[in-house]
Amino acid sequence: MPRAVCGRLASALRGTRAQPPAVAQRCVHASVSRPSPDQSERTRKPPRAFDPALLEFLVCPLSKKPLRYEASTNELINEELGIAYPIIDGIPNMIPQAARMTRQSKKQEEMEQQ
Repeated sequence: MPRAVCGRLASALRGTRAQPPAVAQRCVHASVSRPSPDQSERTRKPPRAFDPALLEFLVCPLSKKPLRYEASTNELINEELGIAYPIIDGIPNMIPQAARMTRQSKKQEEMEQQ
């Protein structure tokens, strides 16, 4: 948080009955101890991997059918609908608009065969 926002937050907290000074201290500490851009690039963690155990709980938001994890493309695949949901930093993006089509429509397939 910018220092001005932290200062306003600390002032507002002082005006309340509960007066939690620890919150204001954490806010100020967080704004001061941020690493410089050089440090953040060197200490940047690799993207988190998807945990396949989540497949037990995740279903396609459109068909409500189970999904298959494809490690090579880092996507969750719905075979029935032919769509793939991307996984970004270990988190599946289950928004239908973000999914890509994995196969062509039947009409396109028929036209190519002729």
